[in-house]
Amino acid sequence: MKRICIFGFIIFLAFMMNARVNAAVTDSTQIGFSVKHEKNSIIDPMSLFNVFSKDIGQWWDPDHTWSGKSENLYIQSYIGGCFGEQMESGRAVKHMDVIFIDPGKMLRMEGSLGPLQQFAVQGIMTMELTRKGDSTHVSLKYTVGGYIPGGAAKFAAAVDQVIGNQFTRFIRFAEGKK
Repeated sequence: MKRICIFGFIIFLAFMMNARVNAAVTDSTQIGFSVKHEKNSIIDPMSLFNVFSKDIGQWWDPDHTWSGKSENLYIQSYIGGCFGEQMESGRAVKHMDVIFIDPGKMLRMEGSLGPLQQFAVQGIMTMELTRKGDSTHVSLKYTVGGYIPGGAAKFAAAVDQVIGNQFTRFIRFAEGKK
C-alpha cells in the first residue's frame, strides 16, 4: 500500500509539473498585479496562435463564462476586434478588445475579465509565441491595474488560478490532449 501511495504521489507531481511548468503571480500591489504562465510546446507558433484565437470556444473552461457555455465565446482577430460571448435572448458581453496582433507571434487584448469587470481597472493580456529549436515557447501574461475597493492584491491569486487553468486547457487542446 505504501508503494502505491508513493507511486501515486510521483505521478501527481509529474502531472503538475507538466501541466503548469512555470506559473506565478509576478507582482502584486494595492493598485494592481501581474500573472504569467509559460510552457514549451511541440506545436508550431502559427497553429498555437490559431487554436488560441479561433478555437477558444473548444478549450476555454465553461465555468468561467457568463453563459456557462464556452462555445459562445469568440475572438475577432483584428485590431479593435472583440473577445466576446454571445448568449440567448440577445444578451452579450465583451470581455476584451484586440489591441495588437502579429499572427504566429503575439496577440494582445485589453479588458477586465470576469468579476474584475465591475471595478475601475484595466487589464492587458499578452500571448507571445517564440520558436526555439523544435519547440515553441508560449507565454501568457495578464496585468491588471486600477481601483478596487480594499485593494487589487486580494484578487491576484484567484486570477492566477483561473488564467493558469485556461492556459493549461489551451496547451492540452492544442497538443491534442483535450
